[in-house]
Amino acid sequence: MITVRPMEQDDFEFLMDMHYESIHIPEGKPPKHELLNVPAIKKYSEGWGRRGDRALIAWDDTKAVGAVWFRLFDETEKGYGFVDCDTPELGIAVLPDVRGQGIGSRLINEIMLLAKFDGYKSLSLSVDPDNQAAVYMYEKLGFEYWGMCGTSWTMQVTLKDSSD
Repeated sequence: MITVRPMEQDDFEFLMDMHYESIHIPEGKPPKHELLNVPAIKKYSEGWGRRGDRALIAWDDTKAVGAVWFRLFDETEKGYGFVDCDTPELGIAVLPDVRGQGIGSRLINEIMLLAKFDGYKSLSLSVDPDNQAAVYMYEKLGFEYWGMCGTSWTMQVTLKDSSD
């Protein structure tokens, strides 16, 4: 059975594992330590725990199997999925051996509720358009194409009131 809970301090290394997993590089992906320390990537985790940082961890009965998180960026340090200073950028990954079981959709649905509770109106993300399984899932959850950043799509979802 899968449970979802807020990230705890001891989960940070798993969050970094999932951050690495979330970066879609089909061939020749650099090692984790190298890739996560590239300045354009490092800003997603550096100083984690600042205002606006939120993460949820999915667990099966024995181990963590996925994570979803968001972080605010500003005009001076935009993320790949930057829309505006008031829209947190979302990241997500699920371990390869448990993909296709609805864990990613559940994580995103739960963090959208959390973001709405925190007062955000929308969330954004960056996705490689060749990662068709991810694009399909995001579209199914209400994300829409917003623009391009490099070779990636920026997508955004408006967080609806429960009465909508």
